[in-house]
Amino acid sequence: MEIERKWVLDSPPAGLEQHRSQRFEQGYLAVDPAGAEVRVRRKDGATAVMTVKVGAGLVRGEEEWEIANFDALWPLTEGRRVLKTRYFVPLGDLTVELDVYAGDLDGLVTAEVEFPDEASARAFVAPAWLGRDVTEDKRYGNRVLAVEGIPS
Repeated sequence: MEIERKWVLDSPPAGLEQHRSQRFEQGYLAVDPAGAEVRVRRKDGATAVMTVKVGAGLVRGEEEWEIANFDALWPLTEGRRVLKTRYFVPLGDLTVELDVYAGDLDGLVTAEVEFPDEASARAFVAPAWLGRDVTEDKRYGNRVLAVEGIPS
């Protein structure tokens, strides 16, 4: 299970480049309106994984495994892709995964924080720099962004 909250920022925070980062190429092979998705992702042009997620919102089911055939699957994701750089920003005992999008989603900045359980996720008080909480706003899920673009 994945337990995370998500925010939209007006812009990247100062000093972001000082944090560890990874470049993601992410494409969706299958997207179900009820919340299920199958995606492939390559990190920094090297490690590739396939992920299956079910559900939406705060708690989702997730399975992920490494794959060797990313290049064969990538063309099947045409029209359903996300390009972004993820920065890993420490926040106390937690890590903010801050995504700066490129390509069709250029200008969008989101942040996610994963939690060990629902209680800690609900109790978390976000610092103001994280912006607006969109955890329950399906329009900001990467699979929806990949298909529909930045919400207006």
